[in-house]
Amino acid sequence: MIAALIVALAIADHHEGTKTNDPSVTQQRGAVAVRTIDTGNQSNIDAARQVVARTEAEWQSLWKAHDFNRPMAKVDFSNEMIVAVFVGSRPTAGFGVEIVSAEVRDGALVVSYRETKPPSDAITAQILTSPYAIAAVEKHAGDVKFQKIN
Repeated sequence: MIAALIVALAIADHHEGTKTNDPSVTQQRGAVAVRTIDTGNQSNIDAARQVVARTEAEWQSLWKAHDFNRPMAKVDFSNEMIVAVFVGSRPTAGFGVEIVSAEVRDGALVVSYRETKPPSDAITAQILTSPYAIAAVEKHAGDVKFQKIN
C-alpha cells in the first residue's frame, strides 16, 4: 500500500512539476526542468552560438572551449543533456543572458532564453565581455530549438 502511494505521488509529481530546495533547478508545470550549470560574462567562446551537448565527449569539448581553467560540472548523460547560449563578444560590462525555460512543443525541445543589456545611460566598465548561460535539461532525442524572448 505504501509503495503504491509513493509511486502515485511520484507520477503526480512528474506531471505537475516538483518543488525543490535546489536553487539551481527551475521547474514549472508542463515544462522540462532546467538545471543551471554555469552563467556569467567571461567565456572563452566569443562568437554568438547556441549549443547542444548530448554526450560526455561533446560536453568535454564544449567546456574546454568555454573555460579550460575550471573543473567541469558533472552531468548524467543517461538522463540529461546540455543546452548553452553564448551571445558573443560585447563592448562593455552589463550584458547578460539567461536560459529561462525549456519545453517540448510539436516534438522539438524549445529552449527559451533572454538577453539583457545595460540601459543606454548606464555607466559601465569598458571591458570586453562574452556572456553565456549553460544548463542541463532532461534528455531529448529530437530537435532542439532556441528561442530568444524579451
